[in-house]
Amino acid sequence: MARVHGGEMVARVLQAAGVRELFTLHGGHIDPILEACDRLGFRIVDTRHEQAAAHMADAWARTTGRLGVCAVTAGPGVTDAVTGVANAFMDCVPMLVLGGRSPLRDEDTLPLQGFPQLEMMRPITKWARCVYHPERIPEYVAMAIRHATTGRPGPVYLELPIDVLFAGRDEEQVAWPEALRPEHPPAARPEAVEAVLELLARAERPVILAGGGVWFSGAADLLREFAQVTSVPVFMNAKARGAVPEDTPLGYGGFALFSSGLVQREAGPADVVLVLGARLGLFTGGRRQSVIPASATVVQVDIEGEEIGRNRDVQLGIEADCREFLRQALEAARGRRWPERTRWLEVLEQAQRERQGAFASALERDDVPIHPFRLAHELAQRLGPDDVVVADGGEAASWIGDAVAMRRPGRFLSHGYLGCLGVGLPFAAACKLAHPEGRVLLVIGDGSVGLNFAEFDTAVRHGLPFACVIFNDKAWGMSRHGQQIMFQGRTIATDLGLVHYEKAAAGFGVHPELVTRPQEIGPALERAWATGQVACINALIDPEVIAPVTLAMMGLPAAPTPQAAKDQGRTVLPYYGQREL
Repeated sequence: MARVHGGEMVARVLQAAGVRELFTLHGGHIDPILEACDRLGFRIVDTRHEQAAAHMADAWARTTGRLGVCAVTAGPGVTDAVTGVANAFMDCVPMLVLGGRSPLRDEDTLPLQGFPQLEMMRPITKWARCVYHPERIPEYVAMAIRHATTGRPGPVYLELPIDVLFAGRDEEQVAWPEALRPEHPPAARPEAVEAVLELLARAERPVILAGGGVWFSGAADLLREFAQVTSVPVFMNAKARGAVPEDTPLGYGGFALFSSGLVQREAGPADVVLVLGARLGLFTGGRRQSVIPASATVVQVDIEGEEIGRNRDVQLGIEADCREFLRQALEAARGRRWPERTRWLEVLEQAQRERQGAFASALERDDVPIHPFRLAHELAQRLGPDDVVVADGGEAASWIGDAVAMRRPGRFLSHGYLGCLGVGLPFAAACKLAHPEGRVLLVIGDGSVGLNFAEFDTAVRHGLPFACVIFNDKAWGMSRHGQQIMFQGRTIATDLGLVHYEKAAAGFGVHPELVTRPQEIGPALERAWATGQVACINALIDPEVIAPVTLAMMGLPAAPTPQAAKDQGRTVLPYYGQREL
């Protein structure tokens, strides 16, 4: 009789679920998993820090729409992964974390790396369990996959004690699960779909807000076709960007544009807002400053009924999978006559141009240090439809996020509700693994790049080339600008000074570039991509330019400098609470 150990049981169920990639950092507690995955032909990417392994599994799911898996050893391996797990939890990303554990037989004996890991993971995962019997490993791995990928997606944690993993069982004694996921996700009632179409057909200024529920349900193509049939413009958060191409009149990034002052003046507020798989939180303006007009009729479609109506009442809530809802809605929409919305779309395009024009003069100047708007646009104009953009940092992520027009889903990765800095390098490496045929551009702040800097080595060792462009303002820019405004020019613990990150990265075998003038940006990026290597471009930018996102978070209108922001005379900063300066 053939015998299988616990690690092989884990690997075989993952293989049956279509998983072929494992992100990890070695530890003896998980050796059986690594051995079996290697023998079965998995692509194993080992990082320099477990946080990065978790971030890579997160990024894999974000860019492919499929489950990401990481394995970390007991004790500090699990604690190191916590930030990456929390990031995925806040953004509802399907991810499986396999955690090693000290032997069950040594419970309560103060073993090496033994502490209550499960209790730590429960608040930041959708589901967390420990396996106590080897023959039940396949059952629990299957359970973990179902919890991670069905309903509202999210990270799950499965703990595997080392003596359980090493234990063997006769293969005939092991029950191998076959149905790993349900085949029929929940759909909407036909009358609810008709009610939504009736509201959209009567609307003069309708919009769709699309979120991760669209991407992870596999509904991007359906959304694009639905928007074309109905002529309803679509605004997308980071997880959904590119589902409707943003170089068309129907595709927009970000949720705020349709509530801009120009739109209000020229057309009036949106009258019907269809929220698809997106939560109503900070990125829709929060409870007090929502971008959704109070007068709008709001329809919210979400696979989790408990999510419907957060922060505001909705007029129609539908508990359904986004893909199933859009499939039903598209079929019914084709049989209707839809109004032309030429004026509404023209106003939105005008607002988009006005927003892009806020710093337009920077494109005409060759000032040194480089204006961050100029740097972002020089990079954006060299991107193709298949290229992936990873944005990490406070203001750096904002500059590139506003500059790019994404044309395919899963190709723009950035921050979510955790606001987690340091994701950039592991995210970029995972994206290159997922899209070997495409180019990957990482835009990152000089603060953020330091958090997982050793992952340059991971990318080099595993042959995962990307171009990293550091927006170097010699500070934690967003924090520094906020302090300058709040404290009349004072800064505390936010200055970093000039660091030659490109030289440090070169020690890992990275192609280095230093950029100090605007004319050098394009050639440096082209050289970086032409090398076929991981590249680090250290670009020195003007530290006095404040990104609009920083001012918006502080309740201030756009201003070009810290002094101008202070001179606007605002004394209440909503993001920080009702604090008087």
